[in-house]
Amino acid sequence: MTAEPGRKPLTARALAKQGTRAKLLQAARQLFTEQGYEGATIRDIAAAAGMSTGAVFANFTEKFDLFREIAADDMARLIQAMKDGAAAGKSVDEALLGVFSAGYSYYLEQLPLARAKLAVGWAEDEGRELRRVMPTEQFLSLITTVIEDGVHRGELAGQIEAPLRAQMVWDLYLANFRHVIFEDWDIEAVRARMADQIRIVLAGARTGVAA
Repeated sequence: MTAEPGRKPLTARALAKQGTRAKLLQAARQLFTEQGYEGATIRDIAAAAGMSTGAVFANFTEKFDLFREIAADDMARLIQAMKDGAAAGKSVDEALLGVFSAGYSYYLEQLPLARAKLAVGWAEDEGRELRRVMPTEQFLSLITTVIEDGVHRGELAGQIEAPLRAQMVWDLYLANFRHVIFEDWDIEAVRARMADQIRIVLAGARTGVAA
């Protein structure tokens, strides 16, 4: 493995530890997906990774540490997918729909794990810790930027209160997850719902200038 500029190469021991953590996280992700958070045990995760339980505890304090790290990695991937979705839109509606479609698609691809995260999220202590992993401010900042770009292009009026409207469409995005997670809506159905909601939230702010 080549070291990044300005960084010392990792030692063989550090590389081995990195590889061990990656194997444990991969095994944990698979078991959390198949068995849920409560169903997967440290013993199961160790066995799936071909390691001892001691190897798990040498790298993670408890099972929740594995779950939280998986969630944090997912959030980093999700915010990038949402940014890509925004960049592909040619209008404010297309960009916002690209953001939210990326989110729904991401979770639909790993629905059992998404349901496990939701279940843990309701727990008193672990749920609080898990919610801290969610970069809500980054999501809201991205949505606000998309709306402000619509203002700069002349699609939306200047006095639109972009942060407030960003919060409104974000709340709708979250609310729609009940359809995705519990009611088996596919991506086309939830995209259509979100498109209507975006249209309504931005109603009255449009200038009538084509994008």
